[in-house]
Amino acid sequence: MPQFNEYSNLVQIAVRNPKHAFVSQEKLAKEWRPLRFHSMPDFEDANAEFALFRQFIATSGAEVVDLPAHENLTIDSIYPRDNVLVSPKGLILCNMGRASRTPEAAVNVAVYEALGHSIAGQITAPGTLEGGDFIWIDEHHAAVGLGPRTNKEGIRQLQAILGDEVDLHVVVLPDPEHPDDVLHLMSIISPIDQDLALIYRPFMPKEFLAWLEARGVRFVDVPEEEYLPMGCNVLAIAPRSAVMLENLPGVKAGLERAGCSVRTFQGLEISRKGEGGPTCLTRPLIRD
Repeated sequence: MPQFNEYSNLVQIAVRNPKHAFVSQEKLAKEWRPLRFHSMPDFEDANAEFALFRQFIATSGAEVVDLPAHENLTIDSIYPRDNVLVSPKGLILCNMGRASRTPEAAVNVAVYEALGHSIAGQITAPGTLEGGDFIWIDEHHAAVGLGPRTNKEGIRQLQAILGDEVDLHVVVLPDPEHPDDVLHLMSIISPIDQDLALIYRPFMPKEFLAWLEARGVRFVDVPEEEYLPMGCNVLAIAPRSAVMLENLPGVKAGLERAGCSVRTFQGLEISRKGEGGPTCLTRPLIRD
């Protein structure tokens, strides 16, 4: 039976490789500055990095769905987490806070529908919602970040689609340094198991911490010096089994002390330059 959380065993997961997102070095040269990448990714190195990352996911036994290229997509489309949510009622299409990413939901959901997924609803303007701002704790408890990419109207529409059976906890996020930058809910929390989450405590509201603790969740803290290098962006492929970026020794040690197994990949081209870590690079569709 499908599970609605961020840590159960992956059964089906979608990714878009650099060949279909970055397309070419020429496209990267055109788009990286307007989309506020830190620097221009190298196309060939990005493909090599992604191959290792995809291999980590595939060895979990999950079906890996490779999303196609499309002329309406930008290089941001390498991060498919943000445009569609999963729910017990079906998929929810997001209305992206960054307008250039709006076409992604329709392109991706066509693939998901062909795989047999149904549509529960869609967030429409003036509502905005991005998948990086939403996490399932369990089938009846979820959290959503209110911030630069997800607004109150988007959250109202989301609650209406999910229904009263889901306790949706709203987390007020701090403002990013630049209005076009990303600070998602998953920038400050990554669930790793039913009773364990990786967090960046300085940005976690006390009410949110208390709400999680009431659900039996304990925490591994991201060290201050490892937050900006995306230390909090960790993908659970199974309970206490995670994929994360390398060169984050404090996070890795903290997870291992909590009984987690951890695999790391470089992620310079596909993650750090575009501020999209392992969770951003994937759209888990089915967990079990």
